[in-house]
Amino acid sequence: MTLLRKVTMILALWAVATPSASWSEEIAIVGTGDGIDILRELTSSYNSDAAGDHFAVPPSVGSGGGIAAVGSGTAILGRIARGLTESELTRGIVPTPIARMPSAFFVNPSAGITGLTAEQLREIYAGKITNWREVGGADQRIRVVRREEADSTLVVLRGSMPGWRDLEITERSKLATSTQETVETVRTVEGAVGFGPFTRTLEDTVVVLRIDGKYPIDSTYPSSAAFALIHLRQTVTPGAQDFLRFAQSPTARSIISRLGAVPTF
Repeated sequence: MTLLRKVTMILALWAVATPSASWSEEIAIVGTGDGIDILRELTSSYNSDAAGDHFAVPPSVGSGGGIAAVGSGTAILGRIARGLTESELTRGIVPTPIARMPSAFFVNPSAGITGLTAEQLREIYAGKITNWREVGGADQRIRVVRREEADSTLVVLRGSMPGWRDLEITERSKLATSTQETVETVRTVEGAVGFGPFTRTLEDTVVVLRIDGKYPIDSTYPSSAAFALIHLRQTVTPGAQDFLRFAQSPTARSIISRLGAVPTF
């Protein structure tokens, strides 16, 4: 099954499960699971005041899925957590930068730790440290949660975290297919550790780690991913353009900052 066909099927199922709306049109913003909390806050704020089109944030289909849907005209707006390639730009896909999101590591509270060194983190993901007691935590097996190699957060980590470029992640790990699955797995599985984009809502359910004493919102934290909305010049609607303007407004800046990301406009 092609990526575009998979995205189309997911959107069709989501539309069936979504109650019919009373506004002019509901426009789905499709793509990455990174930044989904931020975007849902933005759409909620926009929708509360908008008299025309309303906007919704369906489950993740990945940055690639968002690009495929927008590029084919299947979706009007998309969301991505990586840069566009030259070929994607030449197709007329336009990015609207929204935020820079730190790439956080987080654990189930049962692990009994609040921070690690970068070296300890590498050893854990390489499968060389296997119990939290080895790094000052509980006597509990470490359960590593990883993402696929194309995941935007992992791509950023490979390019920015010391020792991660060629790190072979242990085979004794669970593969999560979305940011939301990663967070839910770490939340519910004792001893679990995972990574993903940082937002303040993470702190409600898991323990966000300091790395070498630095918290994700610190200016010297070593790793972050870009978050942007995308559209196609040929298909963008007036309503979508209005939402894009809102997404770079002072109100949007306040929402983004409150959730722990850094506005990039």
